[in-house]
Amino acid sequence: MDRMVYTALSGLKSQMSAQAAIANNIANAATTGFRADRVSFQQMMLKGGTGHESRAASSEEVKDADRRAGSIQQTGRDLDIAIPGASWMAVQATDGTEAYTRRGDLRITESGVLETGDGFPVMGSGGPITVPPAQKVMISDDGTLSIIPMGAEPGAPAQVIDRIRLASAEGTDTVKGLDNLLHVRGGGVLPEDMNAKVQVGALEQSNVNLTEALVDMIENQRSYEIQGSLLKEAKSLDESSASLMRLPG
Repeated sequence: MDRMVYTALSGLKSQMSAQAAIANNIANAATTGFRADRVSFQQMMLKGGTGHESRAASSEEVKDADRRAGSIQQTGRDLDIAIPGASWMAVQATDGTEAYTRRGDLRITESGVLETGDGFPVMGSGGPITVPPAQKVMISDDGTLSIIPMGAEPGAPAQVIDRIRLASAEGTDTVKGLDNLLHVRGGGVLPEDMNAKVQVGALEQSNVNLTEALVDMIENQRSYEIQGSLLKEAKSLDESSASLMRLPG
């Protein structure tokens, strides 16, 4: 009986986690470079007093991102970049470590730091990229950042500032974090992809498929109802067993 209740409660928790991930996907269907949350339910073995007992893993243990690319939309903006293929752009996470994103709506802060639209500094060859005051900022197709300095003579050549660090996640154990960035599981950094290219004046859109997300939400709701029915059945069986044990008097 206890195992039946435990199974039902574990199922309810898992379905709630999945529903939260689906709701987050729908909310970010229009977010630039967003990778859909994905929850893959797995069985984990827990050692109990009488043997081994299986349960569904929690969302924190299985949460990851759908790695499919989103569509690329032309914007014409000089600091917008899309990354065709499977490479990722390195950024500095809030804890100071290196993480990775596909969000390419770049901007320059008042202090000169190049950052993504959600506020993460873009990494170069030696750390976060800082752009000095310039008449014009340019990004080449290999990620090299160049400027025309303030006060430069007409026709003066551009000055190279740094190269955006583009990394490959192939063959590396990575996972999506709650900050919507890709992290190397257990720490570490991804190797640089020297062959990676960027598409300037374009942005990669979210890879969320709203139709699939809505179908997943309906199916998940039905699974939640089944788990709830199982819990009610366990309660009913427990009450029946208790009534059989009552002594007449």
